[in-house]
Amino acid sequence: MKRFIVLSLLFIGINGGLMAQDSIFANASGQYKGMAKLLPDGRFPRSFVQKNQTLVTSGAEWWCSGFYPGSLLYIYEQTKDRELLAEAQRMLKLLEPEQFDKTTHDLGFMMFCSFGNYDRLMPSAENKKILLNSAKSLASRFDPKVGCIRSWNSGAKDYIVIIDNMMNLELLFWATRETGDSSYYQIAVKHADNTIKNHFRADYSSYHLINYDPQTGAVKEKKTAQGYADESAWARGQAWGLYGYTVMYRETKDEKYLFQAEKISEFILNHKNLPQDGIAYWDFNAPDIPNAFRDASAAAVMASAWIELSGYVKGKNAKRLLNKAKLILKTLAKYEYTATNGANGGFLLKHSVGYLPQQYTEVDQPLTYADYYYLEAVLRLKQMEDGIRKF
Repeated sequence: MKRFIVLSLLFIGINGGLMAQDSIFANASGQYKGMAKLLPDGRFPRSFVQKNQTLVTSGAEWWCSGFYPGSLLYIYEQTKDRELLAEAQRMLKLLEPEQFDKTTHDLGFMMFCSFGNYDRLMPSAENKKILLNSAKSLASRFDPKVGCIRSWNSGAKDYIVIIDNMMNLELLFWATRETGDSSYYQIAVKHADNTIKNHFRADYSSYHLINYDPQTGAVKEKKTAQGYADESAWARGQAWGLYGYTVMYRETKDEKYLFQAEKISEFILNHKNLPQDGIAYWDFNAPDIPNAFRDASAAAVMASAWIELSGYVKGKNAKRLLNKAKLILKTLAKYEYTATNGANGGFLLKHSVGYLPQQYTEVDQPLTYADYYYLEAVLRLKQMEDGIRKF
């Protein structure tokens, strides 16, 4: 009965009530306290395998390592539960060495989702130092010949850039604001401009991966590694682009980025294979639709992006974007997607897809970034209703 009452509050109130949003964070608090007890020392939660009830973890170097402390900080922000803050601080200490990691493009995910939120809540010179070192490490992967930040490391003849990298540019904008050094800003803009030029098709769907010639900057290949096929629209890739260009407009106020975000949004919203409940299939062109896996992580990213984007567009489109975000959050709050009472390894959301073509364990499983962007979206909606915009 208790479980039914909690989820009823989540479901009924997601259209806007403070009580419902508080219930989501109360449930998250219990789930994440349970997860903390399962987590081995020195490890970060990544996923949970339902079949054998096993928590999948990673080291600090994994691209998802920043989401767990980031989620803890979002929950703490709403609940003021210092047990969660202490756990976040413990994990941040483990994450600190990654500020100097120049082998990855994912330092925005890793460091800005974690230390960025920590500095937002508890500003300090040490936090800023860590974030600035992270921005320097990220910027070191930019090559002016290609005009992009290198994503996956590869052989000398390849230079791979993935759409996910749009999510890491926010860290560079922060660095320019903090230091006055415009080089970070210019790298972000150059990367975003070349991504518009080379990643997107005529319908504003995106390839996952572009392989450039590192000597000339010419495009060698256009592929979709984590989606169904090279010419398909991998759902989370479309979400990364939507979110990334929304951030680009926020940080630059350049209308071309707002145009890009709106066009990506139109592609998603008008797609014949977008389900009525708003939770995208893992790929918009998956061959087994309507029996294809759904991807709660893609939906959560879309919801968070649409809440922000609704504040930049005008008229009916703003209402449409906000209503779609609310629909997604309402769907994710249902029994089918939301876990309670210690189930799901402590994760909040079920039914995400990490890398289906490779048959990884992260297929129809919880994922740490699904929780992070879900909590972010709920928090953004609450702030919007309270007349506050902190993004």
